[in-house]
Amino acid sequence: MQRRDFSRAVLGLSATTALGLGLTAPAQAQIAGLREGSDYRRLGKPAPVDAPAGQVEVIEFFAYTCIHCYNFEPAFTEWMKKAPAHVAVRRSPVGFNASFEPLQKLYFTLEAMGQLDTLHERVFKAIHNDRQRLNNADAITAWVAAQGVDKAQFTQVFNSFAIAGKVRRANQLQDAYEVEATPSLGIAGRYYVPGQAARTLTIANALIQEARKG
Repeated sequence: MQRRDFSRAVLGLSATTALGLGLTAPAQAQIAGLREGSDYRRLGKPAPVDAPAGQVEVIEFFAYTCIHCYNFEPAFTEWMKKAPAHVAVRRSPVGFNASFEPLQKLYFTLEAMGQLDTLHERVFKAIHNDRQRLNNADAITAWVAAQGVDKAQFTQVFNSFAIAGKVRRANQLQDAYEVEATPSLGIAGRYYVPGQAARTLTIANALIQEARKG
């Protein structure tokens, strides 16, 4: 899903797909055989990092409405499970425009309520398999209640200042990484990796090793 043109299917997830996101600059550096400007982009200004010292932060930028994020999810989840102790992994839902906010709030509310492990994948399936339109607070609340979550508690958290603050921070983070499409990764506040199917994670592994060098 692209930031400026959501109708263009430019993030196909076949193993041979490579996405440059319009980055036409020649390769400027080599990291473990990677091409800067196509495989990854080095940020001109470091992005904020929340990971403790000694850990490399990896952020997945995603949108529940993005079919490519749904297709990427199994591989990313498996990669997360195998990530070593020196890698801190988290997800960040994007907000390319105001219509994204309800699903951003859904993600952060599920996180705050300890429901992500149970319901994160179900949200994707509800949207892409069941064709449910979870595009507003009422539809989202009704769906969550049908999954067995306390409706009153969910509504309270969903509408809280804390969740609104997390959405704002997520939007600031995507701007800091200059996110243009989903799924994509941010590495160590230094590198941005556009979605390139399973190869995205191979690139991430190489950049993590590079970031650990200091």
